[in-house]
Amino acid sequence: MRLTQMNTDLFGGIDAVVKYVLEGHDRGVNWASFHPTLPLIVSGADDRQVKLWRMNDTKAWEVDTLRGHMNNVSCAMFHAKQDIIVSNSEDKSIRIWDATKRTGIQTFRREHDRFWILAAHPEMNLLAAGHDSGMIVFKLERERPAFSVSGDTVFYVKDRFLRYYEYSTQKEVQVAPIRRPGTVSLNQSPRTLSYSPTENAILICSDVDGGSYELYIVPKDSAGRSDYLQEARKGAGSSAVFIARNRFAVLEKSSNNVLVKNLKNEIVKKTPLPVATDAIYYAGTGNILCKAEDRVVIFDLQQRLVLGELQAPTVKYVVWSSDMESVALLSKHAIIIANKKLVHRCTLHETIRVKSGAWDENGVFIYTTLNHIKYCLPNGDSGIIRTLDVPIYITRVIGNIIFCIDRDGKNKLVTVDASEYIFKLALFRKRYDHVMSMIKNSQLCGQAVISYLQQKGFPEVALHFVKDEKTRFNLALESGNIQIAVASAKELDDKDHWYRLGIEALRQGNVGIVEYAYQRTKNFDRLAFLYLITGYLDKVGFMCKIAGQNNNFMGQFHNALYLGDVRKRVEILENTGQLALAYVTAATHGLTEIADRLAAELGENIPSLPDGKASSLLIPPAPLMSCSDWPLLRVMRGIFDAGLDATGRADQDEDYDDAGGDWGDEDLEIVDVNNVVENGDVVDHSEEDEVNEEEGGWDLEDLELPPETETPKAAGPARSALFVAPTPGMPVSQIWTQKSSLAGEHAAAGNFDTAMRLLSRQLGIKNFAPLKPLFLDAHMGSHTFLRAFTSAPVISVAVEKGWSESASPNVRGPPALVFNFSQMDDKLKAAYKATTEGKFPEALRQFLSILHTIPLLVVDSRREVDEVKELIVIVREYVLGLKMEVKRKEMKDDPIRQQELAAYFTNCKLQKVHMRLVLTSTMGLCFKGGNYATAANFARMLLENSPNEAQSKKARQLNYDFRNPFVVCGATFVPIYQGQKNVSCPYCGSRFVPSVEGELCSICELSVVGADASGLLCSATQSR
Repeated sequence: MRLTQMNTDLFGGIDAVVKYVLEGHDRGVNWASFHPTLPLIVSGADDRQVKLWRMNDTKAWEVDTLRGHMNNVSCAMFHAKQDIIVSNSEDKSIRIWDATKRTGIQTFRREHDRFWILAAHPEMNLLAAGHDSGMIVFKLERERPAFSVSGDTVFYVKDRFLRYYEYSTQKEVQVAPIRRPGTVSLNQSPRTLSYSPTENAILICSDVDGGSYELYIVPKDSAGRSDYLQEARKGAGSSAVFIARNRFAVLEKSSNNVLVKNLKNEIVKKTPLPVATDAIYYAGTGNILCKAEDRVVIFDLQQRLVLGELQAPTVKYVVWSSDMESVALLSKHAIIIANKKLVHRCTLHETIRVKSGAWDENGVFIYTTLNHIKYCLPNGDSGIIRTLDVPIYITRVIGNIIFCIDRDGKNKLVTVDASEYIFKLALFRKRYDHVMSMIKNSQLCGQAVISYLQQKGFPEVALHFVKDEKTRFNLALESGNIQIAVASAKELDDKDHWYRLGIEALRQGNVGIVEYAYQRTKNFDRLAFLYLITGYLDKVGFMCKIAGQNNNFMGQFHNALYLGDVRKRVEILENTGQLALAYVTAATHGLTEIADRLAAELGENIPSLPDGKASSLLIPPAPLMSCSDWPLLRVMRGIFDAGLDATGRADQDEDYDDAGGDWGDEDLEIVDVNNVVENGDVVDHSEEDEVNEEEGGWDLEDLELPPETETPKAAGPARSALFVAPTPGMPVSQIWTQKSSLAGEHAAAGNFDTAMRLLSRQLGIKNFAPLKPLFLDAHMGSHTFLRAFTSAPVISVAVEKGWSESASPNVRGPPALVFNFSQMDDKLKAAYKATTEGKFPEALRQFLSILHTIPLLVVDSRREVDEVKELIVIVREYVLGLKMEVKRKEMKDDPIRQQELAAYFTNCKLQKVHMRLVLTSTMGLCFKGGNYATAANFARMLLENSPNEAQSKKARQLNYDFRNPFVVCGATFVPIYQGQKNVSCPYCGSRFVPSVEGELCSICELSVVGADASGLLCSATQSR
């Protein structure tokens, strides 16, 4: 009864009975599992053994025992797709066993974690293992099939057979069986496959025996015969590819050589490679692409020349375009696009693994990641074509059909929508006729396309994909299409949009639309100023009256100032109670009657006026263009503007039908200021009589206004072949800095922040205070400034180096710099002269000026670069010596230190004339101080005679030993003898004791001592 109850608890009912009892383990069994299809059982136990059992309908028995684990076996199971057993154990290992031969294949170990459980994915080739600190998910071998595309055919290996697939007929043909190695091992499947179509020869590379290849030559008539079997010609080599019709190259990795062999597997040629190569790929007839750890190289095997080189992370796959003009280098998380000479075009970075790729007939690279099909344009733009459920490997792209192979070796067709990347490609290649056609016929839309067009400088094209009024308004402003902007602003009727419309219309000089926008926003101050600068003075007067009706006394006073109406200003001041200011204004401008009347009202509070001052009436300058729009630059109509007017607007609202390429819009209903009511609404002439005065009107009927003047409409020819002004080009100063790494050119362009970053990176400069005036001089010196009119802004013009009238206007030269190397020569001579004359502070200032100017120099040749670096060394020595001399003269109470500094000065590398002066001065100083041995040494150096032994004893009083080579610390002025640790300035190269590291260099006063810097860059030739 008790046993029955236990069975019920264990199996959930009495229907389950024990069929077999398997005995064989010595200790407790931890796991047992069935084979998914065969009558086999595998078990693991604490006796460290894995046992294999077979069963039938009547009995079960032990087949074999797998020994190798060093601790309790936690779990064991059969692999669903391969004849292998996977087990894990508390010995911190996972072991793979050959289920047929019952031998160990491979072992995976962890350092500190015991394994407890295993699980297999029901569909994918994945396993999971749980351990002490977590779990790992892994697969036992790679699943990418080896394939090679040739013309209309792709050759690949599947189920130990070589097969090919024809794209045109979508027919799969089995070519020949492939012999596999006798032992079951992981990762022994083919890695790469290379095909020679003329000889019908196939090279298959795998990791068998540490890397080997097999050469198959398949007769034409054997295709499809399953009984055909050929002995492959084999050889050792980690990589092998065909390089000609009947020649293939094999990488001999141990010696870094390439062996060229014929179809008989005989060595024809042996060539050393220029870089340490991990794998080789086909790169055209007679050429191979060598993959190194951090670069790829195209190598001509015949001439033994490097044809191209490119820095690239570890490359896994190489995909050539059909015309061999472009190549894609695929690594784990990046794609590099280059031309056939490995000149870099663009790089794409992915966050998930890149799996495969192929070129389509338009030069677009289509590639797959784990879960997406994506595209890459020649300019580096990329996007998603579609998502994937399972990874695939692209073999070819024809139109909108992608041919691929899945992980099971099955050929598949994936139909995609290629319109997005074809549209972007047409824009990139300026095939605007194709763009027009696609806009007419396809349903391209979406925020991504709109953002792309806006980013690439085609807002006028993006405008025709958009129906959202806010987006249309923004795009219309960006493209300068003022008509659509006005229509969208009408629909939105938002103060902010009217304000932005006014700014854009003012930039284009479209006075009528600016006036309309200011009216809609009730911005009367701006409106009055607009009338002033455009010459509508009568309307300024009317705005003055309107401001008075609104009790806007400040605006009324401003309008009176604009008009130069003194009487009106006095009247406004008097009405607001500012009698003193009204009196001063009237008296200053000669209005004696009004002034006397105001003086009587003020009584004793009359303000005094300064004596001897001449008064003048303030009149604003006359406008450049009076009572009209700005003149418009006439340019030819673009391809989009003519076509899109007829096509892109077909489905738009009727409001836009008449909006063509004009500057203005006859239907704007822009009204005269006479029709502007107090609350900012606009009233048509036809509705004037219906406006109720009691509803907030200004009651201006009795103002005796001048005759109405019609507000000018937006100027511009209607529907002509001339339309909007072109978009501004790139400033010359920006062109200067685009591809330049020279700090001097960035400073000349006015990009001081990038210039400082360059100097900080190249020379470790931290203190930019001494360079500020030099930056300003460089910027001002490379620009000239033109003044067109008195009231017009100054025009800045960039001055280019070597400019001539015959030069092309589209080719910009480098900036003309105010600093050049010949100036440094003149400054050096002046500094030498000041040193000779003993004017040490002046000489020090001159030398420091040279040292501060050199970072902004730009020279033309490598020879001049060497001369600049030599000049830095010369100036550094003089600055160090002069600073020690100035310091010595300040230390009058310490004769020993004085003599030391003077002695160190003689160690600086100076001109001979200055060295003689220094030696003479130091010799005299030491002699007066009683240091005869040292003085004699300086005398010997001066007269080339040796001192006697008796005098040499007193030299020990100084920390100076002329026999031991040393340099002087630029901060502490103490000797650093040969072999002692020191740090240097990354710019001027001065040496310092280690304790000064991280402080500002006291010699050049610019850089940080010991900073990591790349070095002086003062010529474009250094980066070639």
